[in-house]
Amino acid sequence: MTDSASTIMELLRGGVADAPALSAPGGTPLTYHALRALVAETLDALAGRGLGRNDRVAIVLDNGPGMAAAFMTIAAGATAAPLNPAYRAEEFEFYLADLQARLLIVGRDATSPAVDVAGRLGIPVARLVPRPERGAGSFALEFSGPSSAPRVPAEATREEDVALVLHTSGTTSRPKMVPLLQRNVCASARNIRSTLRLSSEDRGLVVMPLFHIHGLMAALLAPLSAGGEVCCTPGFNALKFFAWLGEVRPTWYTAVPTMHQAILARSSRNADAIKGSRLRFVRSSSSALPTTVIQQLEATFGAPVIESYGMTEAAHQMASNPLPPGRRKPGTVGTQAGPEVQVVDEQGDPLAAGRSGEIVIRGDNVMGGYESNPAANATAFIKGWFRTGDQGVLDGDGYLSITGRLKEIINRGGEKVSPREVDEIIMGHPAVHQCVTFAMPHDMLGEEVAAAVVLKEGAAATDKELRQFAAGRLADFKVPRKILLVKEIPVGPTGKLQRIGLAKTLGLG
Repeated sequence: MTDSASTIMELLRGGVADAPALSAPGGTPLTYHALRALVAETLDALAGRGLGRNDRVAIVLDNGPGMAAAFMTIAAGATAAPLNPAYRAEEFEFYLADLQARLLIVGRDATSPAVDVAGRLGIPVARLVPRPERGAGSFALEFSGPSSAPRVPAEATREEDVALVLHTSGTTSRPKMVPLLQRNVCASARNIRSTLRLSSEDRGLVVMPLFHIHGLMAALLAPLSAGGEVCCTPGFNALKFFAWLGEVRPTWYTAVPTMHQAILARSSRNADAIKGSRLRFVRSSSSALPTTVIQQLEATFGAPVIESYGMTEAAHQMASNPLPPGRRKPGTVGTQAGPEVQVVDEQGDPLAAGRSGEIVIRGDNVMGGYESNPAANATAFIKGWFRTGDQGVLDGDGYLSITGRLKEIINRGGEKVSPREVDEIIMGHPAVHQCVTFAMPHDMLGEEVAAAVVLKEGAAATDKELRQFAAGRLADFKVPRKILLVKEIPVGPTGKLQRIGLAKTLGLG
C-alpha cells in the first residue's frame, strides 16, 4: 500500500498479484489477485440488489477467512457492520434496527437468531457459501428471493464514505454508533503498519474476533496494507494455538491479555513448537497487560512484546511501545503512534509531564463524531480533541501510563460491557426494583461483571434465577458473574448512584 491510500480498494492494490493475502490452517491461500477479483464480484452482486456506497450491510459470521474476506469486500463498496455472533435475539433486534441495515449476511448453515430478527424487521438475508477451492475465504452470496430494489452502479467507495460502523457501549445511555470513514481506517492501518514495521514478508496469525476493532484493524487491515499474509483461525483456542504456531509459522500475532495468559499456561508442554517459532514480536492491546506477563512472554518466545493502546473511536491504535531498538517501558502503553496524544485538565489545557489528567487525541484515524447523537458529541470533544474518558500521565519521554478510567465501561478482558445495558435487562425481571451493574476486580480478566439488585417489596428471587434470566437475553460475556441482593444500593454525596468504586464499597475488591 502506498502511504496515500485513502480507501480499502486502494489499500488492497499494493499486494503482489500471486502473493498470498488470506490463508487458514490446512487450506489453500487466497492470492491478492483473487482477493481483488472477489471484491469486484461481491460489489457487482450487491449492486444487483440495489446496494452500494454507504449502504449498511450487517455481517454475522464466525471467525475465519470467510469473515475476513466478507468484511474486506463489503467495506470496499458499501458499509460493513460486523456483529458478534454470540448476541441474543434482543441484542440483534437493537443493533440491526439502530444500524438501519439494508442486508444481513450469515453463514450458509447458520441458525443465528439474527435471521429471524431480520425477517421481522424486513431486512433481506444473504447466505455466505464458501468456495475453498478458489482459496481461503473465497465465497459466493446466495440471496433469499428476488430483489425489489433497482440495480445501482458497482463502484468503489470514496475516502469520505463510511467503511465500517461499530457500536461502542455507553454507561448512562444506549450504545453509541461509531462511523469510521474509509480514510479513518486506512490511516489506522498505516499507523499500525508503521509501528510494527510490517512488510510483505510477514505472516500474521489471527486469533482476535473479527467483529472487534482490534481484530479488524491490527490483525487484518494493517498487514494486508503491507502486502503481507493473514492466516485466519476459527478463533482463539489455547489448546490449538501451538499446533497453529508450528503449522502456520507466523512472524507475529496480536491478542488481548487473557489470551496471552492462557498461552503461557500451556507453554511448558509445547517446547518443540516454541523452539521452532519464528515470531519476531508479540502484540497486546485492548486492556492492560501485567508486567510479569510481558516478562514471561518475552522469555518464552524470545521476542519483544509490544503493548498498545486503542479504542473504537480511534479506529484502534492511539499509542504503542516501539519495536527494538526503540525503548519499551513495561507498565506504559508507549508513545503516540499515529494520532496526537495529550493529557489535559478539566478545561482541556495540556498538563506538564508527570501530572495526571484526561487523555485526549486527534488525527486522521479518529472519528468525526458519533452518529445521530448530538448529546454525546457535545461532551465527546474538547478544543478540537476527542476525549477518551481515560485518565493518564505522560512522562518526560512521552510514554503514556493509564492511571484510571473516567468512564464506567466494564473492560472484561478486552470485551467492553455497557453497565446500563445489563441494568435494563435485569430490570425486566418482575421481581427487580433496582439494579446497578459495575466492574469488580478479576485476576485474569482485569475486570468482571457484577450487579447489585434491590428486589421489589414482597417479591422473591435468587441470584441464580437472576443470572439465568440475564443469560437468556445477553451474550455470555455480559452476564454478571456475581449478583448481590441488597436492601439498598449505596449512593454518592449528591445522591447519585456511582458505579466506580461500588465493588470496594460492597466488599468485592
